[in-house]
Parts: sequence; structure tokens; C-alpha cells
Amino acid sequence: MSDKLSIIVVEADRERALLIVDSLRDAGDFDVTVISEVTGLSRRISELNPDVVLVDVTSPSRDMLEELTLASGPMDRPVALFVDRDEGGLTRAAIEAGVSAYVVDGLRRDRIKPIMDAAIARFHMFSQMRAELAATRQALEERKIIDRAKGLLMKAKGLDEDAAYALLRKTAMDQGVKLADVAQSLVTAAGLLS
Repeated sequence: MSDKLSIIVVEADRERALLIVDSLRDAGDFDVTVISEVTGLSRRISELNPDVVLVDVTSPSRDMLEELTLASGPMDRPVALFVDRDEGGLTRAAIEAGVSAYVVDGLRRDRIKPIMDAAIARFHMFSQMRAELAATRQALEERKIIDRAKGLLMKAKGLDEDAAYALLRKTAMDQGVKLADVAQSLVTAAGLLS
């Protein structure tokens, strides 16, 4: 397995594509593939499964952004989009499509690598935030289930909250499972019995 960063460059104009490729070659040892045709972009990106996608277009269309969404959802990989001019409302659509960096009139040889690095950093930052958010949501759901199970135990056995929690915790330790799993089993069983 190669440690080289694999990069897809989406650029229809040969001269501009060479500018990007040469800039990347000067900046490091990358595995660069150029895609010159936007048709079927999502399929090609999915097949090649790059680490980063750099797209250079005069003005992005909603169709292109849809292709990017299909190929590079926000969870898949960093995408930097270079546009010559901004069309109203497309900046937001590009970000929603999973674009990590949206650069207007910024395709210059000396800016490509720093912008790519910023897109990668932003992508990783948002990936970490999504993971933390998912973990927080999971913890909240588990907390709700545990609270419901405690309530069931308090009602059925006449326990106070601390005693109900202690019983759940002891059962989880005795069975070698997570507290939330014991709570879920209790809530499920109570639902079947009511």
C-alpha cells in the first residue's frame, strides 16, 4: 500500500490541468490523476477512491455539485473547488455538497498546495466534530434508556434512584455487558409485558 496521497484533479482545460499537476509535483510526491470529463464524475471518483479531489471550473453548475455530492459526500474525502466566478447561492450548495474549500478566482500555482492542505485540515476537523457529535448523541440515547430502566425498577421494586442504578450496574457487571444494554433489555421486556 502506498503512502502517497492520491489526488484527482477535475479539469477540462489541458493547460490548466497541467498547471495544477505541475504545482502538485513541485510541492510533493503525490499520485495525481486528471479527469477531464465531468460526465460520470461520481462513478470515476468512486472507482479511483482518491484521498483528495481538486476541481477547477469556470462556474460550477448544480449538476456538477450533485455529481460531487454523489461521489464525495461530506464523509468521504476532502474536496477543493476552484471557480473563476461565483454564481449566487452556489457557495452554500457547494459546502452542502461536501466541498471543504471553495475558492473564487484563486487558481494560482503557488496557492494550490496550501489550499489543498487547508481543505484536508478542514475536512478532518469536521470529521472529528461529526464523530464527537455522533458519540454525544449515542451517550444521550443511552442515558435516556438508563433513566427509563431506572424508572421501571423504581416503580416495580420500590427502589430509590440510586438503588435502581446500582442494581442496573451490578447486573451489567455480572453479565459482562454495557449498562446501556442491560437497560435496553429491561425497557424492551417491560414493553412486551405491558
